Amino acid sequence: MFLWRTRRPPCLHLRRGLATASHDPAKIRNMALVAHIDSGKTTLTESILLTSSYLSTPGTVDTGSTTTDFLPAERERGITIQSASIPVRWKDWLFNLVDTPGHADFGMEVESASRVVDGAVVLIDSVEGVEAQTKGVWKQLDRYDVRTRIMFLNKLDRPGASFRASLASLLSHRLHPHPMALALPIASFNPQDYDHAEPGIQGLVDLVNWEVWKWDSEGQSARHPLPTDPADLQSLDFIPSTHPILPHLPQARTQLLDNLSMFSEELMESLLGLPAGPQGYLAFDNKVLLRHLRKATLSNDILPVLCGSAMKHIGTDLVMNYVGALLASPLDLAHDPKRENAPPRLLAWKVTWDKRLGWMTFVRVYSGKINRKTSLMNHTRGQKERISKLLLLYASQTEEVEELSFGAVGVLLGLKYTRTGDTLEAAGAPITSRTSLREIATPPAVIAASVIPNSHADLQPVQDALEALSRTDPSVRVDTQDGQLLAHGLGALHLEIVEGRLRDEWGVNFEFGARRVSFREGLGPGTPSPEAQIWRTDVGGSATAISIRLELRPLAPDEQGDSTWDGNVVVNGAGQPYDTPNSFAGTPGALVATGLASALSNSPNTSLAMSHVHITVRDVELPKGVQTSVLAGAAAVILRQHIREAGMGPVLEPFVALKVSVNEDSLGKAVKDLTEHGAEVVDLGTGSVGADGSEEVGGFPEEGNYIPPAWLSPSGNSSRESTARLKRTINAVAPLSQMLDYSNRLRALSGGHGLFEMANAGFREVSSARKLEILREIGRA
Repeated sequence: MFLWRTRRPPCLHLRRGLATASHDPAKIRNMALVAHIDSGKTTLTESILLTSSYLSTPGTVDTGSTTTDFLPAERERGITIQSASIPVRWKDWLFNLVDTPGHADFGMEVESASRVVDGAVVLIDSVEGVEAQTKGVWKQLDRYDVRTRIMFLNKLDRPGASFRASLASLLSHRLHPHPMALALPIASFNPQDYDHAEPGIQGLVDLVNWEVWKWDSEGQSARHPLPTDPADLQSLDFIPSTHPILPHLPQARTQLLDNLSMFSEELMESLLGLPAGPQGYLAFDNKVLLRHLRKATLSNDILPVLCGSAMKHIGTDLVMNYVGALLASPLDLAHDPKRENAPPRLLAWKVTWDKRLGWMTFVRVYSGKINRKTSLMNHTRGQKERISKLLLLYASQTEEVEELSFGAVGVLLGLKYTRTGDTLEAAGAPITSRTSLREIATPPAVIAASVIPNSHADLQPVQDALEALSRTDPSVRVDTQDGQLLAHGLGALHLEIVEGRLRDEWGVNFEFGARRVSFREGLGPGTPSPEAQIWRTDVGGSATAISIRLELRPLAPDEQGDSTWDGNVVVNGAGQPYDTPNSFAGTPGALVATGLASALSNSPNTSLAMSHVHITVRDVELPKGVQTSVLAGAAAVILRQHIREAGMGPVLEPFVALKVSVNEDSLGKAVKDLTEHGAEVVDLGTGSVGADGSEEVGGFPEEGNYIPPAWLSPSGNSSRESTARLKRTINAVAPLSQMLDYSNRLRALSGGHGLFEMANAGFREVSSARKLEILREIGRA
């Protein structure tokens, strides 16, 4: 979401002129910062704003004064809850920078941001390495084909941080087969600190531009070019000749060029023509090297790796330089070519409500340009929309603009019907030019709570508030079961935030009931009768038979469900993905899809949502003269009949992947508690669990990659060895229903010293005994 605050903080320094300038699309970088929680995304955002002169004084997460975390709940908890975007000018580039949440409960924010950015900076904590949600956000970027990425190894100033271990974890966790270090850390310019294993970071070596960045105690940086003759490295005035990193630098630069040449025949031929020895590599044209780096990054052949400390603003300049130099621009991707007369096409990637401005729709312009007079057609909803204002938002300030052009990210006011993921085009665009932009997938809800209005008079306001909230956050699903109003979310923390927003933003009176997980039902074993594919009804006083021939089967164990269909798969007779409920409104396919989605959301057997069902829509027969609008109801009735005749299927329960860290003396108690609560312990020690809950086996080979020596981070090895003696790690997969109070249990078991991470691991079938327990719990036994 873009940002809105009612007061301007004293530290904010707004750079004017951005809104009215005409921006070259080749210089625009729509990019996101993504990571596991507590990896430093918001701190890096604050550092970028300071470095680019957007801020005169940076805020901090600890004091609740950061620019992008502005909600009261964000400042109170010290976490990011909503994605926040700020346009930042750096040199001749324009960055539309999106800071995203790291907590899995707010995965919808990462989904919407990943859909509209062209590149990403992925952060990892250099003490922890790749973590559960690191892999989660990586998969979200994969889902939307965000191919250009930069990895930033943050927090290298912390005791126990290791550049080598962090880089190696990218391979062991299979994030990318070819991570390529573009910079090396200098822990200290005093060589004795390396002997004493002192933690810290005081400088960086830019291997591409062949220079050293040095920061003083006041945080000011100086750049020093490195000589192209290896012998001259021993006589530099800014670093002692005995420093251990000096003899290693020619090797690191040489390996960078050699490894990159594996992806460029032109570069390989250039290197073969160099004189023998490292001097030719050190003198190689840096601009030519950067050109080959950009090409390899755009094709996703390599993963550029940078490092530093966002808290100390070390490495921020390099991140911004390489974001501009390496990440994709709107012109680098397969969008419509930029033409002055191209029909406007936009994607709504976020919708929110502001008490002063009303509904705010955040859009990315994929074709053409729009102004306030542009009349838009929401083809997803089949509704015309009119724009009252176009805005750019700079943290707490809004600035009205005359137009949004190709590649721009901005805000539209006045749209009444648009929701997240909708496609908007010029109302007068020819039908032949209409195409639906790729939708934004909504993560499946895994937990629910009943919403109880305080009185009958509060019922309608509560329902209206929930409807408005689900428009701003599509991962909040609202339905009614057995007379109860239920709000479904992505986790316990998500529901806490939902409860707070309903009270604070909408001011409604209600109570939340006990949390319960959201179960699913699979397809039963029965075979539907031929009559199940026909819906007989009365249309305009005439008996009408509508036929929709469906074929249903359970998904195979190795088949992945479609997140757009909440874990189900719907295809046409040719095996191609069928239209979705968010396809162009009014088309027969979209109407059938709407009916199928309605039936899948509520099983006639248990009232649970259906999952892991494969549906093939063979054909649709509608009698002549009958309005296509009846197809939605027909599809829902026919699919419900198929599910009813197939009988009750297996019940599926949401599981989570757990990584628990405890002292050695608490290990046995922690393992016993997990197994007693239905968890499957996958590994003790060094193993890891994937984002889907599966045990990860093997990683990408180190061969063909530069893996730096361990001494680059002096405190890394010694701290990790001592930590390993004190701490033990448990990787497990557990039912979410048994983990809702795990924080309290672990605190009691470990004497307050235990830590844990939790990530969604999808839905799994339960045993017959557990199925009976669940049916009793939901009142269906």
